[in-house]
Amino acid sequence: RLRKARLHVEKAIKEKKIFAVQGPYPVIRRLLRARGWVERKLPLNAKQLKQQPGEQKKQQPEKRASGGGGDDEQEEAMLDPCGAAQPSLGTTEPRHHPLPDHEANKGEGEDKKKDKVQCNEDPDDIHDLMSSLVQDQVPNFLWTIKLSNIDPELLRRIEVVNRYPRLQALCTKEGLCQSLQNLPWFEQIDFNTFFPRCYRLGIMGEQEAFIEDFRLTAARSLLKLALEMVGDRPVGRGQPSKSDKVPGDHVSHPMPSTAAPCSPLHSQLVEEALEVCKQHLGVLRHRDIDRRTPSPCRTCIDWDRFLQEYYRVAHEGARLVLSREQREQCQHLLKRLGKQLPQLSIEGNLNIWILKPSAKSRGRGKVGGSVGHTHPHGEGVPPSLCCPGIVCATRLEEVLEQSSTGPSLRVCKWVVQKYVERPLTIFDTKFDIRQWFVVTDWKPLTVWFYQDCYLRFCSRPFSLCQLEPARHLCNVAIQKRYKTFQPDPRVPLDKIWSNTQFQAHLAQLGRADAWQRVMVPGMKAAILNALRCSRDQVGSRKGNFELFGADFLIGEDCQPWLLEINSCPTMSPSSAVTRQLCANVQRDTLRLVLDRKDNPTCSIGAFELLYREPAVSSCLAVGLKLVVTGTSFLKKP
Repeated sequence: RLRKARLHVEKAIKEKKIFAVQGPYPVIRRLLRARGWVERKLPLNAKQLKQQPGEQKKQQPEKRASGGGGDDEQEEAMLDPCGAAQPSLGTTEPRHHPLPDHEANKGEGEDKKKDKVQCNEDPDDIHDLMSSLVQDQVPNFLWTIKLSNIDPELLRRIEVVNRYPRLQALCTKEGLCQSLQNLPWFEQIDFNTFFPRCYRLGIMGEQEAFIEDFRLTAARSLLKLALEMVGDRPVGRGQPSKSDKVPGDHVSHPMPSTAAPCSPLHSQLVEEALEVCKQHLGVLRHRDIDRRTPSPCRTCIDWDRFLQEYYRVAHEGARLVLSREQREQCQHLLKRLGKQLPQLSIEGNLNIWILKPSAKSRGRGKVGGSVGHTHPHGEGVPPSLCCPGIVCATRLEEVLEQSSTGPSLRVCKWVVQKYVERPLTIFDTKFDIRQWFVVTDWKPLTVWFYQDCYLRFCSRPFSLCQLEPARHLCNVAIQKRYKTFQPDPRVPLDKIWSNTQFQAHLAQLGRADAWQRVMVPGMKAAILNALRCSRDQVGSRKGNFELFGADFLIGEDCQPWLLEINSCPTMSPSSAVTRQLCANVQRDTLRLVLDRKDNPTCSIGAFELLYREPAVSSCLAVGLKLVVTGTSFLKKP
C-alpha cells in the first residue's frame, strides 16, 4: 500500500497535481482526486500552511505575515475539515433536471451524519497516506474560502488560486454603489436601467442627494396615489398593460388604514406635487453641465409639511380632493417622467427604501430598529425573528435615524437603496435569482456565464402593508428562520426553484420567451457593466480565477435588477435543486480552469463565454524612428 501511494505521489508531483482545499468543499476534493490529484491537507488553522523546512533550503526564509487577500469575503469562513452537507457529484446527471421530489425531504442532519462517517473513515484511507507524503510540497492548485487564512509568502508560489484579492469595489454594497457611479467613464450606459438607485449615507454629498431623491419620489408617488383614488392608473414606462398582466404579479395599492378615515386633504397638496414634478422634468430634459440648475427640492415648497401630509395619504388612509384638470395633468406628467426616469416603473407609490450595512452579507449586522416596526401598520415581529441589519423604511427620518444610531457606526457604513415595490411574483410570493459567473482574467477581462441558476422564495406572501423579512428578503440564511411558514401550497417546502422550473412557469403564463429574450440578456449586461467599472480596483493575478454569485430581482416587466455580487458564494446545498446545481457548477468550474488548459475543446458544461476583451496590440515597434513634420507659420511684416 505504501509503495502504491508513493508511486501515485511521484506521478502527481511530476505532473504538478498537488492541491489544497480549505473550507466546506467536499465536491472539489472528490473531483480533483478523481483526476489523479493528491491533496496536501491543511491544518485546522489554515495560516499554518507555509513552506516546510525542506523547502526553505531552496528558498529564502519565510517572513511571518498576519493576513493576505483582504477582508472582502461575503461568506463566513468555515474551517470544518469535513466540509458542509455532502452534495452528490452530479457528473452523470444531465443539465436542467433537478433531483426527484423525495430527495428534497431529506434533512441536513442525514447529510451531516454521512460527513461524520466519512471523516471517521478518512484516516484509514489511502488519501491520508498520500497527503502525509506531500506535506513538503507547494500546492499547484488552491481552493479556499478565505485568502487571509493562507500564508502570503506561500500563496505567491501557488500557480492556480480560486480567489482574487481586493474585491471591495465589486463585492460590497458600498463598493458596488460607488463603482457603478463611474460607469459612464467606461460605457455609455445609464446604470439606473439595471441597478436600483443607491446612496452611501456616510458620504455627505450622497446623503444630501438621497434626501432630494426621497422628496422627489414622494411627489411622484402622491400623483400616482391621486390617480388610483379616482380609479385611473397611468401606464408608465415598463409597466405591463392590463392585457399583459400575469396572475400572481403584484400591483401597488394605497396602504389601508386601521384607524378612522382621515379628513380629506385639499387639492393644494396635489398642486404642489405637480409643480415639483414639472420643475424636475425641466431639469431632466435640459441638463446643462455648464450651469448649476437649482434643485426643485430647494425652491418650491415646505418639504417637512409636504412629507407629513404625504405620509397621511400613503400610510394613514387620508383622501385627496383634486379636480378633473389636475387628474389629466397627473397622467400627462407621469407619462413624460416615465420617458426620463427608467426606474419609475419599479417605484410603486409608497416610497419604500431599504437600508443595508455596506460590507455585510446575508442580512448580518445590527441597526437601531427592526423591520417589523418601521411601518405604522406592519406586523410586529418578535425580536428573535427580526432581520439583523437590513431594514425597510417608509419615512425619511427613519432612514436618517437608523443610519446614524447604529452601534457599529464606526466600523460599518450604510447604504440606502430604492426598494423595488413592483416585483414580479410567483404565486403572490417574492423571489430573487442567484446567478453564477466566473472571471478567469481581469487583464484582458474574460468572463464566463453559467447557464443554470436558481430562485429563492420568501416564506410569506408579498405585501407592502407588512415590511417583515419573511415577505421581503429572499436570502436563504434569513428565510431558514421561517421554515414553518408556507406562503402558498404551490411553493416548494425548501423554497427553491431551478431556472427550468421558472421557465416552465413563464410558459404557462404565456411568457415563454421572457427568459431568453429579456431576463438572461439583462443579467449578462448588468454583470459585465459591473465588472468593467470595478476592474481597476481589483487585485489581478495571472493564474487566479473566481466563481461569483450575482443576485437579481425581476420587475413586473421581466426586467432584471442587480442587487449585489457575492464573492465565494455558498456551495452548501439547502435543497434538492441546489444539491445538484452547486455540485454541477463546481464540476464545470474545474473543467473550465483545469481541463481546458490541456484540452481547449473539452466540455465546460453549462458555462458559456460572456466576454473576452480584445488584446491591445502595441502601437510602437522596436526600433521605430519617430519624425515630427509640419509647416512653420510665417509672421506678417
